[in-house]
Amino acid sequence: METFSATLKPMLTLFFCIAVGFVLVKKKILPESSSKSMAKMETWIFSPALNFTTMMRYCTVSSVFTHALNVSLSLVAVLISVCLAIPLARIFVKEKSAERGIYTYALAFANSGYAGDPIVLALFGEETLAYYKMFCLPFNLFIFTWGISLLIPDGKEGNNPLKRLLNAPTLALFAGILAGLSGLGNYLPEFLISALDMLKACMGPVAMLLAGATIARFDLMGMINKKKVYIATLFRLVIIPTVIMWAVFGIKTAVNSIFDTSIGNEVILLCFFAVATPLGLNTVIFPEAYGRNPETGASMTMVSHTLCVLSIPLMYGIAARVFGF
Repeated sequence: METFSATLKPMLTLFFCIAVGFVLVKKKILPESSSKSMAKMETWIFSPALNFTTMMRYCTVSSVFTHALNVSLSLVAVLISVCLAIPLARIFVKEKSAERGIYTYALAFANSGYAGDPIVLALFGEETLAYYKMFCLPFNLFIFTWGISLLIPDGKEGNNPLKRLLNAPTLALFAGILAGLSGLGNYLPEFLISALDMLKACMGPVAMLLAGATIARFDLMGMINKKKVYIATLFRLVIIPTVIMWAVFGIKTAVNSIFDTSIGNEVILLCFFAVATPLGLNTVIFPEAYGRNPETGASMTMVSHTLCVLSIPLMYGIAARVFGF
């Protein structure tokens, strides 16, 4: 119960921000277009500030080996997630269609960034966040290549994996890694570091305001009444994370035994927040941008962000007890 309560607090804080964004747009205090402005601030300011400062401080030469092991296990996790998502999506949507692509994406990828980052930061601090950001690299690679291609019609402008990979948050992440490994971060002006720290603190709240503002543009009853979405959300928040965590634990244990290494169960913690967070906004933003129906994605976003307030504390409490991290 202590672990559950500690995890529930940041979840309720973030959910409150979602509710505020939802109400402000529904009451027309904020225009519907405000979600686009918030998305741009997240992409170009807040998330890059978080990525750069975190990696600059905690990606050091002494931690490279641990990061490499974690990234290897993360690659296994994302491959399992994709292999589970493809056949499951075919069960949810029989015919090949844009909706099947949305279900495939939703089942394969959680919102490990805009939802996972602030939760990990609030619970464990910046050093653990650095390890988490490195763990999520393979997930981001798959999201910006194969994942987004599921949501964009073939032949459309923007369906360029390399171009999508070269985004501001990813470039800031690698810039932070370079600054941390080389020690260049120690020579940056203090006022600049202070400014980046202030900006990165906005990332979590604004991301949740953005989620609420985006959901508010759609019919609430229409989103609630999509029964398949609840089953998909159960897979997204509970079943798939459980399978992946046990698979990573088994592989970690085997690697420790065969190669006489000492990978701790902390990697399961990183894995949990990478795969058990709710669905992000890509299933709304990209279908809408290319003339497809975004209502299924909006429904998944709303339902998963609502239910994760309880699922994440419960799942984390159980996982912490079972795996001992």
